[in-house]
Amino acid sequence: MAIEDLKGLIGRLPEQPGVYLFLGPEGETLYVGKARVLRDRVRSYLAARGTSPRLDALLRDAAGLDFIVTDSVVEALALENRLIKQRNPRYNILLRDDKTYPYLQLTVTEPAPRLLVARRVERDGNVYAGPFMPASVARRTMSLAHRLFGIRSCNEVIDGKRGRPCLEYDIRRCLAPCVASICSLEEYRHAVEQTRLLIEGRQDELIDTLRDEMMAAAAEERFERAAQLRDAIRTVETLRDRRNSVETPAIGDRDAFGVKAGPAGAVVHVFQVRRGRVVDRIELVADERAPDARTGASAEAGDDVLRDIVTTALQQFYAERIAPPEVHMPVALDTDDREAIEAWLSGAAGRRVRLAVPQRGEKRGLLDLAMRNAAMAYQTHFADGATTAFEALDTLRGLLALPSLPRRIECFDISTLQGSETVASMVVAVEGRMRRSEYRKFRIRGERAGEGAGPAQPDDFAAMREVVLRRYRRLLEQGGPFPDLIIVDGGKGQLTSAYAALGELGLDRLVAIGLAKQEELIFTRDRVDGIALPRESAALRLLQRIRDEAHRFAVTFHRQSRQKRNLRSELDDIDGVGPRRRRQLLTAFGSVAGIRRASREELESVVGPRVADAVIRHFAGA
Repeated sequence: MAIEDLKGLIGRLPEQPGVYLFLGPEGETLYVGKARVLRDRVRSYLAARGTSPRLDALLRDAAGLDFIVTDSVVEALALENRLIKQRNPRYNILLRDDKTYPYLQLTVTEPAPRLLVARRVERDGNVYAGPFMPASVARRTMSLAHRLFGIRSCNEVIDGKRGRPCLEYDIRRCLAPCVASICSLEEYRHAVEQTRLLIEGRQDELIDTLRDEMMAAAAEERFERAAQLRDAIRTVETLRDRRNSVETPAIGDRDAFGVKAGPAGAVVHVFQVRRGRVVDRIELVADERAPDARTGASAEAGDDVLRDIVTTALQQFYAERIAPPEVHMPVALDTDDREAIEAWLSGAAGRRVRLAVPQRGEKRGLLDLAMRNAAMAYQTHFADGATTAFEALDTLRGLLALPSLPRRIECFDISTLQGSETVASMVVAVEGRMRRSEYRKFRIRGERAGEGAGPAQPDDFAAMREVVLRRYRRLLEQGGPFPDLIIVDGGKGQLTSAYAALGELGLDRLVAIGLAKQEELIFTRDRVDGIALPRESAALRLLQRIRDEAHRFAVTFHRQSRQKRNLRSELDDIDGVGPRRRRQLLTAFGSVAGIRRASREELESVVGPRVADAVIRHFAGA
């Protein structure tokens, strides 16, 4: 059903703010969007065909429409973000955080606060600093606070009534607030304030405080304490001198969003500036089902694509974070979107948050830096192998008339030696990358599909049918995931056997191809002749790499099976003779021939009468 078939429903939409949902043929959510006026926004899709491959695909697949009315566009924005997370729609841009950097949590809600490593910021009244990148910096800072200021690291309930302090006090890593006679809570709170200055990066204030204490201690002739404070000042000064070189106090607190989008996906770099210096860099990467990666957008994304990515990044990034007073972006949003997002962010922060596109000066320089980092990260994530794999998958989609990119490919190979120890392998490639954890190996049982367990002389065609049948029967029981493309090592015969197994399971809608060696021809169900791709084709190289990996895995398994068979002893076939009994017999008689010649009395003396009778019966029958 095309979007035109929904005209009647669109005309009845209310002229109110809300969220609209395009639905697929089976009721699945394809896209979630927000609108200041639902009828006007959804009606604009009627004239949007041809503006982008992603939008064309959405309009082609849409079979239904649903909507939810809200009181304001800000509520619509929050609801849209929630529904995207819950329903995971295909045509919304999905971003993921590449790393979760730790924070330091100062538990000021406790009588004697502790300093802990936390993975996320909670609104619990405690003080959080960070995130710290790399993660080891957080732990080093926490250790430094223990050593410099004596912040406790234990989990005890502090009431000052402990009889004696622990070892941490003896090695001068804790002030021992658990013993009131050693350290009162007032003295401990002073150390807590110094720790707070340290973790928040306020080194200059901390140095001034420590220097005043050092001079006071020296004046009172407490020289050991003065020396400790002197060492602490030197340590903090070293930290101050190692500050991030990207520091401009005049620009205060702000975030800068750099974006790079291309045919393989998108990368967003967020530079977080606090008190004029860059404290963190957070990278968001487009989900593997990102619309532009799926539909093959141009290498240089236009402003419309950038707006979509920036809007999505703002919603997902600040869903669990408080925005600074200013957020800088590379492209201006539509007025309605900008005002709605600003109102949403301001409400969450309790102050005004402004979205801006800086044009010059230090603010523009920071944004350009974020853009350059996003471009370099895009090359790291998607250049070379990733882009080549995308091009290869896109070529295969067109060549085989697939409905979408063959992101998940499974390949089968058979390995045998004159019909003995026949085994099979299956390897999996996702987005052109091999998934070793999903490899599977099979021992061919010589059973013909549909005939129960009756043995048959295995051959390549029968073996291929058996292994495909076993693999996808199991997937049916597990509910997937099913591949977008199946490769069998061989020609038309192996491909026919694979389709026979798929047909028996009712899965003949899956697409399978055969890749023959030597000629490297691609065989399909619908063509008599094989398809020849140029030797330099990225698609052919991808198929060859997957097929060769399946062959390597099958040959390795076959070699292991032969080796295990060759190491097998005739004693393994005797009931009641396990590894321990076998060692006893071979130690006593030297070889299988010696065991065969042994008398009943000799056997009984080694393994007892019952096993001796079993050994004699076995060799007598042989």
